[in-house]
Amino acid sequence: MSRRGSALPARAHWLLLGLALLCSLVLFLYLLECAPQTDGNASLPGVVGESYGKEYYQALLQEQEEHYQTRAASLKRQIAQLKQELQEMSEKMRSLQERRNLGANSIGYHSNGEQAPGDLLEFLHSQIDKAEVSEGAKLPSEYGVVPFESFTLTKVFQLEMGLTRHPEEKPVRKDKRDELVEVIEAGLEVLNNPDEEDEQEDEEGPLGEKLIFNENDFVEGYYRTERDKGTQYELFFKKAELMEYRHVTLFRPFGPLMKVKSEAVDISRATINIIVPLAQRTEAFTQFMQNFRDVCIHQDKRVHLTVVYFGKEGLSEVKSILESVSSESNFHNYTLVSLNEEFNRGRGLNVGARAWDKGEVLMFFCDVDIYFSAEFLNSCRLNAEPGRKLFYPVVFSLYNPAIVYANQDAPPPVEQQLVHKKDSGFWRDFGFGMTCQYQSDFLSIGGFDMEVKGWGGEDVHLYRKYLHSDLIVVRTPVPGLFHLWHEKHCADELTPEQYRMCIQSKAMSEASHSHLGMMVFREEIEMHLHKQAYRTNSEAAG
Repeated sequence: MSRRGSALPARAHWLLLGLALLCSLVLFLYLLECAPQTDGNASLPGVVGESYGKEYYQALLQEQEEHYQTRAASLKRQIAQLKQELQEMSEKMRSLQERRNLGANSIGYHSNGEQAPGDLLEFLHSQIDKAEVSEGAKLPSEYGVVPFESFTLTKVFQLEMGLTRHPEEKPVRKDKRDELVEVIEAGLEVLNNPDEEDEQEDEEGPLGEKLIFNENDFVEGYYRTERDKGTQYELFFKKAELMEYRHVTLFRPFGPLMKVKSEAVDISRATINIIVPLAQRTEAFTQFMQNFRDVCIHQDKRVHLTVVYFGKEGLSEVKSILESVSSESNFHNYTLVSLNEEFNRGRGLNVGARAWDKGEVLMFFCDVDIYFSAEFLNSCRLNAEPGRKLFYPVVFSLYNPAIVYANQDAPPPVEQQLVHKKDSGFWRDFGFGMTCQYQSDFLSIGGFDMEVKGWGGEDVHLYRKYLHSDLIVVRTPVPGLFHLWHEKHCADELTPEQYRMCIQSKAMSEASHSHLGMMVFREEIEMHLHKQAYRTNSEAAG
């Protein structure tokens, strides 16, 4: 046994020595080939008064170009041969090492309870299989979710803000920008040079030319890092003249980027059923319908609106608003469900989801104080897939405009308040009310828990149901979804837990940390200003 153990290191030593000699030989040949050729008797044309025409210089340049092309081809052949020999040497070394380990220890890599991958590529693919890329992983609670961050060519919408970070990063930090640029370039490489299994292989443009994507066709992307597996990237591309999107999934398993899949996504026929539970609040509904008309009727045109109204008070006004929008815009894709009951958001969404009887449909659960863009509706379609994944966007919640714009005579119009700044709002990462999911998934999961009464709680229960299933939950901040500020009232009949959640939400929705601090210490600030003014006046009088 000892003689065999000593023979293997000796063979490995000679293999390494041979490999070093081979590398030295190739390097020597490369230096000889690249060394400049000198001729002591040569002279530069034109220096001694001889005249040379344009044809002479062109012929000279062509001769030099052919010489360097021949040299480059020779070097490429030598490098390819060297790579092949290096690969063969590496395989022999690995085989010898495995035999040595088996001879020295009968259990080898099994001693730590895990079997080391036989190949690096196999190991990297195993990291992808462990991550939540192709199918969902069952999670114990909402705290186990690793959220995505979304990005465009110029911005990153980050969820983990803290007190010093901004909700929108622009300009993007250099290391992160370089990472995302590399990812987008890799996605373009996948699209423009598809493999045999890719759906868009040999696709042609409208004029019959080869379809080539560039960075201007990038629409949006999402990425997240699972600390024990790697980083996942979801990229979406679209050409202006085409209806379909291109979706590329990449994964970086703490190593080189690897393509997971590339597919075409046609969302042109995907209708979204926007379901809004409502009780009174007719002024907010009027503002909601203004946004709905601008985005859904005039721009998107692939939506159905379902309003579930609780109670009798204000019902006639809601009907009048819907009929007015219908007649003005020739829009008839809406349903009004009237429930003579006390308001219950979960109950309203359950009823609204089951009111649709025209086959499979994508549903967007929405509140009356939500402002969304046409881009968000496309994000909703791109990130939900029946039986596979659903979309839980993180809403950007606006602060009280009376506090944010206290130095102005009046707050600006709502459209001008829709900015991602630290003092204007925050990512509502504790809210799970806005979600895009297909009707079949919602019904198969059992819908909302009807035992939950009053404010809050029902959304978290539904979210946990999805986390306990095999579906992929895409959780990420999105730039086109805003929660407009409105006064909150926490009812006395709420349970202690619900009341605490309501007060917490109310406090966080009023103003930023700095603005709240200025309000808390207002008396100290005014006292300081009074002292400063008194001191200035005393010095002037003296």
